[in-house]
Amino acid sequence: MAIKIVDASALGALAFGEPDAEAVARKLENATLAAPSLLWFEMASICRKKLLAHPDARKTLLAAFGWARRLPIRLSPVDHDNAILIAEAAGLSTYDASYLWLAANLQGELVTLDRKLMQASASTWV
Repeated sequence: MAIKIVDASALGALAFGEPDAEAVARKLENATLAAPSLLWFEMASICRKKLLAHPDARKTLLAAFGWARRLPIRLSPVDHDNAILIAEAAGLSTYDASYLWLAANLQGELVTLDRKLMQASASTWV
């Protein structure tokens, strides 16, 4: 089974029913999912922003976050020394570089909706 590294932009779209949710679901189908351990901090932040923007959808948003938390996503530690170097070379945040490092380390495909991260993933950083 293929390994897919899922970032918060892709998982957020899937969990919260954003326009690209179906495309993300197809990319993640029949894959072993992995992410850096920072994934849930980022997902919680997305949920919080949505709660602020849509207080009337509170119950639905919290349920969507809970659904995402039950997905079988293997959280992995990141080599932060290398993530810093990748971030410098690619012009990314260290958070985004963590996803790139993990994709290279696990030899998995990165699934993201972040255009800058998608572009960077086309290069070899590790």
